[in-house]
Amino acid sequence: MIAPTDPDLLFPPEANSRALARALYAGVKDRPIVSPHGHTDPRWYALNEPFPDPAQLLIVPDHYIFRMLLSQGVQLEELGVATLDGAPIETDGRAIWRRFAEHYHLFRGTPTRLWLDHVLEHLFGIGEPLTAASADRAYDTIAALLQRDDYRPRVLFERFNIEVIATTEGALDDLKWHRMIRDSGWKGRVVTTYRPDAVVDPDFEGFSANLDRLGEITGCDTGAWAGYLDAHRKRRAYFKEFGATSSDHGHPTAETANLSDAAAQELFNRIRHGSGDERERRLFRAQMLTEMAKMSRDDGLVMQIHPGSWRNHSPAVFQRFGRDKGFDIPTRTDYVTALKPLLDCVGLERDLTVILFTLDEASYARELAPLAGVYPALRLGPAWWFHDSPEGMRRFREMTTETAGFYNTVGFNDDTRAFPSIPARHDVARRVDCAFLARLVGEHRLREDEAHELAGELAYALAKKAYRL
Repeated sequence: MIAPTDPDLLFPPEANSRALARALYAGVKDRPIVSPHGHTDPRWYALNEPFPDPAQLLIVPDHYIFRMLLSQGVQLEELGVATLDGAPIETDGRAIWRRFAEHYHLFRGTPTRLWLDHVLEHLFGIGEPLTAASADRAYDTIAALLQRDDYRPRVLFERFNIEVIATTEGALDDLKWHRMIRDSGWKGRVVTTYRPDAVVDPDFEGFSANLDRLGEITGCDTGAWAGYLDAHRKRRAYFKEFGATSSDHGHPTAETANLSDAAAQELFNRIRHGSGDERERRLFRAQMLTEMAKMSRDDGLVMQIHPGSWRNHSPAVFQRFGRDKGFDIPTRTDYVTALKPLLDCVGLERDLTVILFTLDEASYARELAPLAGVYPALRLGPAWWFHDSPEGMRRFREMTTETAGFYNTVGFNDDTRAFPSIPARHDVARRVDCAFLARLVGEHRLREDEAHELAGELAYALAKKAYRL
C-alpha cells in the first residue's frame, strides 16, 4: 500500500523547528484557496458536466506531464494531444493512461509527482502505487468516481474550499462561459483575466487579422494608434464586467519603452502594415507594456508580467501541435534596464500594482527584490512555472525576503490548467512557507506570534489584497 501523506511533509528535520512548522501549518491548512491567476477552463464551471475520462482530465491537458514523457521518447500523439491538421492520435483514454502509468517512475523527485500522489490519494482514494500493473485498477476507480454528481466541477470547486479562481482569456474572447456562470445563479466565484498577447505581439500568428477582429468587436478604428488604444480600453472594461481584477502579459522579455505619442503612432503604422523589422516589433511590444501599465493606473486592473520564456522552442512541435505543448524554455531576463522606461512613467504610483514574475532565478536577489523593495507600484509574484516546486519556493523566500520583505510579495498562485491539482499545489506552498517561518523563529529572527500572523498572510491574505479580490 502507498503511504498516506506524511504529516511532516516538507517540514524541517530538526525537532523544535518541525514542531513549530506543524503548529503554523495547522493554523492555515484549512484556509480558503484564493487562486488569482491560472488557466483552468471556464467551460467546466459553466456547464458543470462530468469530467471526461481520467486521461483527458489528468494527462492530455497537462504540459508538466507530457513534456517529461516526450523527453523519454513517448510521442504526443500517443498521449492524445491533438494535432493542428487533424491527423490521427490516440483517443482511447485507457490506452493513454496505461502508457502514463508505465512511465510514472519518471516523475520521482519532481513536484508533479507530489501533486499527482496528492490527487490520487486525497481526491480519488487510491491507496497503491501507480504502476503498469495497477494502471487499470486506478483508471476504473477514477472513471467511476468521475461519473458521480459529487465529482462534477462545481462540487469539487466547493470541496476544494476555493473562495475565488481567475481564469485567463485572450482579448478577443467573447467570455460566453463567464456569462453563463454569472447567469446560472451559482455562488462560486470565477473571474476572468485580460490577456492581450494576440493583439500586442506582432509575432503572434494572425496578428493583422487579430487587430481587424479587435476593431470589429469594439467598434474602434484599429488601423489608427488612438483607435487601437481605445479598443484595449473597451475590452478591459468588458472583462471587468465579468469580474476581472487583473491583466496578464506573457512577453518574451521584460523590455519596456516610453515613446512620444508621435513616435508611438509612427511605429504602430509600420507594425500595422507589416513593414516593421525585428527591432521595431520588439520595440512595439515594449511600448505596449508601458501602455498597459498606464491603462492599469487608470482602470485599476492589476498588471502581471510573465516574461523570459522562449515560447515554442521547437518549430516542428509548434507547427504540428500549436502552442503550450511543453516547449517553452526559460531564458536570461534583464529587469533593471528593461523596466526603467515603465518605472520612470508609473513606478511611483501608489495605487498601481505591477506583479513581476521570473524564470531567471539569478535575478531574484540581484534585480527583482531590490526593485520591488523600493518602487511602490511593484510586487513580486511567487516562484513560477519550472520553479513552482518545494526547492523553487524555498529559493524564492531565501533570495527575496532580505531585500523585499514579505509584504512586497503576493502570496501564492497556482497558475495551472490542472484543476484537480489546485489543493495539492496550495498545500505544498503553505508547507514550504511554514517551514521557512519556523526556521526564522528558530534563528531568533522572528517572534512566534509574528510567524503565525505571516503564515496566514502568505497562505491567504496577501493574494486577496494584491489581486484586489
